[in-house]
Amino acid sequence: MNDTAARMKKIEDRRKRVTKRMGRVKHKFVVLSGKGGVGKSTVAAYLASALAVKGHLVGLLDTDIHGPSIPRMLGVEGKRVTVAGDTIVPISAGENLKVMSIAFLLRSRGDAVIWRGPLKMGMIEEFLGNVDWGELDYLIIDSPPGTGDEPLSVVQLLPDLDGAVIVATPQEIALSDVEKSITFCRQVNIPVAGVIENMSGYVCPHCNERVDIFKSGGAERLAARMGVPFLGRLPLIPDIVTACDTGRCSYADLEAKGLREALDEIASRLLGGSARRGDGGEAQPGEPEAAGAAADRAGDAGNPGPARRKIALPLDGDTVSAHFGHSPEFAVFDVEDASIADSTRLAAPPHTPGAIPTWLKENGVDVVITGGIGNMAVDMLQSSGIEVVTGAPRGRPEDLVRAYLAGTLETGGNVCDH
Repeated sequence: MNDTAARMKKIEDRRKRVTKRMGRVKHKFVVLSGKGGVGKSTVAAYLASALAVKGHLVGLLDTDIHGPSIPRMLGVEGKRVTVAGDTIVPISAGENLKVMSIAFLLRSRGDAVIWRGPLKMGMIEEFLGNVDWGELDYLIIDSPPGTGDEPLSVVQLLPDLDGAVIVATPQEIALSDVEKSITFCRQVNIPVAGVIENMSGYVCPHCNERVDIFKSGGAERLAARMGVPFLGRLPLIPDIVTACDTGRCSYADLEAKGLREALDEIASRLLGGSARRGDGGEAQPGEPEAAGAAADRAGDAGNPGPARRKIALPLDGDTVSAHFGHSPEFAVFDVEDASIADSTRLAAPPHTPGAIPTWLKENGVDVVITGGIGNMAVDMLQSSGIEVVTGAPRGRPEDLVRAYLAGTLETGGNVCDH
């Protein structure tokens, strides 16, 4: 075996270890932020500990190679991992919670890691493939700010990520960077699980009065504009600063009024969208169901009453268009109990990036049937919970809707990917 073949064999073996190890993890989320200082690691730590307290088996991976902070926040700084052969045993940070960070491999808090991209990717690969995570319900992966080597390595090594949780603060200068994180997710083809607005209002510990120091609601408006879920708001509370500095950044120790309830709401929304194929057969976030499957699901015993949905199709004259983003109008059908109850035509908004998916969501559309559509539009629609059926033949829109509802719609390839 020559040197090149030997190197490729080693790479293949490492990737197989990652696949095998991560195959024992049911759900995987990466926590991102467009810029530093928004409390991303704090959110990741509280989210992981909240899931653990609720009885889930959770792993928390700190992939911030240059500025690891998770161990200090959770009160396990200074601990050292044990190694058995080529297997690393992670640190326990309480019942049901395992943690791994490069901080456990450094001599002191002040040590600097001066690495380029390939070394960082190699370390993240070790964390995923050689750490004995065991069986996990959730793996929460905390990334450094931005869209550089670390989050890109995670995405490349874990193509089956359930999604990205993006942390923002309300002010405009932070939100402009959040938009880049959402664009990053779409470009690397991972779903956006949702946006969290952190530091959303200061709550006085004495009188409980709320003051919007960094404004409020900006992240929710951005999420709506970008067509991605909004998971909730976390207030700015002084006790949280002390908790993180002293190693008590844990849901179990949380006493701050309002924060526990906000975390419960965020965790509930996140878990509600985290079902993957293999867990009861549900579609993973961002994965379309087969044409007609939604109608079958809506008629299940767990969904009493008539199933009402809206189905939209881009038009080219009186037939379905092959170019979703360039259609001047859409046919929108109101469906009740798998039958067409009403229909209308709506003029589409101007053709600018993200405008049509956002407009469809605002109009309550549940399903889009089209001949062709760009990848970014697909991601936006699916992140909003809208099913996308591509490769539909040209024909009368009402005929295609009836075929879809009957489960007989025959589709081909996506005829337009821009």
